[in-house]
Amino acid sequence: MKSNYANTAQLKDLMTAPPMTAQQHAEVMRKRIQHRRMLEEAKELKKAEAWQYDKR
Repeated sequence: MKSNYANTAQLKDLMTAPPMTAQQHAEVMRKRIQHRRMLEEAKELKKAEAWQYDKR
């Protein structure tokens, strides 16, 4: 789990930064979804392999 205190940016820097464009946001979300799917597939593969060994 990510820590809420891992970001060391100053509040002023965060509040004065320009907002993300729609394209930037879409790219961030695509990467996040791709990473989540990769993790889910790895979990499913691991579960399937464990089930296969238990079956023998």
